[in-house]
Amino acid sequence: MQPYLDILTSIQSFVWGAPLLLLLVGTGVYFTVRLGAIQIFKLPQALKLVFSKSSSQEGDVSPFAALCTALSATIGTGNIIGVATAIKLGGPGALFWMWMAALFGMATKYAECLLAVKYRRKDKNGNMMGGPMYYLEHGANSPLLAKLFAVFTLGVACFGIGTFPQVNAISNAASIAFDIQPWQTGIVLTALVAAVTIGGIRSISTVASALVPSMAVFYVLACLAVLILNADAVPGAVMLVINSAFSPEAATGGVVGGGIMLAIQAGVSRGVFSNESGLGSAPMAAAAAQTDSPARQGLISMTGTFFDTIVICTMTGLTLVLTDAWQSGYVGAEMTTSAFSIGLGSNYWGPLLVSIGMTFFAFTTILGWNYYGERSVVYLFGQNAILPYKIIFLGLVAVGTFLKLDIIWIIADIVNGLMAIPNLIGLLLLREVILSETRLFLDSALATKS
Repeated sequence: MQPYLDILTSIQSFVWGAPLLLLLVGTGVYFTVRLGAIQIFKLPQALKLVFSKSSSQEGDVSPFAALCTALSATIGTGNIIGVATAIKLGGPGALFWMWMAALFGMATKYAECLLAVKYRRKDKNGNMMGGPMYYLEHGANSPLLAKLFAVFTLGVACFGIGTFPQVNAISNAASIAFDIQPWQTGIVLTALVAAVTIGGIRSISTVASALVPSMAVFYVLACLAVLILNADAVPGAVMLVINSAFSPEAATGGVVGGGIMLAIQAGVSRGVFSNESGLGSAPMAAAAAQTDSPARQGLISMTGTFFDTIVICTMTGLTLVLTDAWQSGYVGAEMTTSAFSIGLGSNYWGPLLVSIGMTFFAFTTILGWNYYGERSVVYLFGQNAILPYKIIFLGLVAVGTFLKLDIIWIIADIVNGLMAIPNLIGLLLLREVILSETRLFLDSALATKS
């Protein structure tokens, strides 16, 4: 097993090397500058749009339901295990670099979801088809990049974010809190996923719209309880995060440059794993929204990164840092569970809260990525391939409870990175379309006010 692990680790380091980090962050910086820091100055308007009623435009689900579907895929183990893994690897400074990745990632998320609505199509059943595959083919005129993206997305859905990390997290949570065996978890989880996903985007969005807001509020309140009970330690934790981002102590070992680089790599890669900005996943959900304005849906969609990383990942990260759980011998879910146990002063409520939060987060992520994989299968092979895909996906969910955590995260990182590359290239190729659509929307909004 160790030789295979070493090979995968080498591939992971290569994929998530400086070129991809620069492409990810650089794309976000570029759109931040060209769009006038839209993710900052238009965030209040975007948040207002999230909770406003939509008019009945073309599309399969409401803009809010589309956002919840995207959030169902992004709010998952990355918010609990991913943050713990990043801080364990890169020290508290990794949380700072997650913030930076999210800040610039919001501009990237806006751009990719705008293009999803701009270039979406209808299938023979009248359902919306959209996402990077379509704007790469019809906008950037690159069928090759479109097919590469669809293949990599299928890999992420089946072997990355969509199955193994989530299933393993649910299995561990059930074992820690309720002493349930992995095989029992696998059977129940597979049945639940099958029951929801058979209905397609409407069924998934209905479940997501009900579960995502409630589970996010539940988890944030649990984290706030820890922060309030340990309020005197919060300022010190924040300063440690900021100082560690630029100091040799940013990592749990290593020299000055290596420590900082490790913090950046851990923070950015886990941040992208969590909020998926630049991966091209959220555009597939955004394309189903009932809207006639690409920029409007782009604004709504970019709030997903804000909620996911700026809010929820921050809650987890500060909980880990102020309780010193990040310096324990625990990893993954065990580290976060330890943090809650210390922070709440209870060995009962800590494991229970983490287990409940992780179970719901991971379950909805599986649902969202089932849909993304389905969209890729339809693009590559047509409607007739949906049923075989769903059978294979459910089989992978069933076996995911028996895989080891180290291999799971390495495989997930590799396929995530590969998926981002064609999408980011497409965004840069279509930058003028994004800018013109944004100007059109902003001019229209000004005209309406006047």
